[in-house]
Amino acid sequence: MATRTAPYPAYNYIVNVNGPRDPEKLLGGFSDVSGLTTEIHISEYRDGNEPESGVRKVPGSYKVGDITLKRGVVDSSDLWAWITKTRTTGVLAQRDVVITLRDEAANPVQQWKLRNVVPMKYTGPSLAGKGGGEVAMEELVLSAERYEIAPAS
Repeated sequence: MATRTAPYPAYNYIVNVNGPRDPEKLLGGFSDVSGLTTEIHISEYRDGNEPESGVRKVPGSYKVGDITLKRGVVDSSDLWAWITKTRTTGVLAQRDVVITLRDEAANPVQQWKLRNVVPMKYTGPSLAGKGGGEVAMEELVLSAERYEIAPAS
């Protein structure tokens, strides 16, 4: 099997937020996903009697960035139900979210598995009486405790 050298396109992906009705049923398509970041805190340390004046860099705790999802408003209340559950039950509303990148033939190639996720911010659409057919967009910001990157299975 040949190894692929060309990067995969960024437009072919699936976001599964594990909805309450059916964990395998997707809750509408998202047009944008951003914020898949992680950062490791580096502490600088130097013993007072070291012969060199440089510091050692010691990796410590890590954090995961907030993930932003955008989509056109669809006839679904599932995301709002998740927000409501988070407001009322806190950590009991945590879910795992999986973002799967696919190749041009729609075969899954890589996954970002977000763990212990809750919605932290919702932004509704900007509505205006003027205009020519712009889509009403909503935005959901997710807070994940950690994530893993793995080849899609």
